[in-house]
Amino acid sequence: MAYTLEILIFIIGIIYGYMKPGKEDRSALLKKGLIIGIILGALMVVLGLIGGRGILLLGGLVGAVVFIEVIILAVLFIIGTYIGDMVERK
Repeated sequence: MAYTLEILIFIIGIIYGYMKPGKEDRSALLKKGLIIGIILGALMVVLGLIGGRGILLLGGLVGAVVFIEVIILAVLFIIGTYIGDMVERK
């Protein structure tokens, strides 16, 4: 049950790669995922700063976890688009 989001993103990547004609620009997809991860991670750290010293550590940790999770999801999506492109060619 914990990996439901990852499986869903992977399947959406396959559908996206299959439905969109031609090859996808995977480096642009990775860059967008990186930017989204940085923004969400920074937002969590700022919320931790606003909450005070006790919450700052929690905000920093949550920000790091969110950043890593967004990168993982972006990579899974890109792998899904690769598989979707392969299915589209066949």
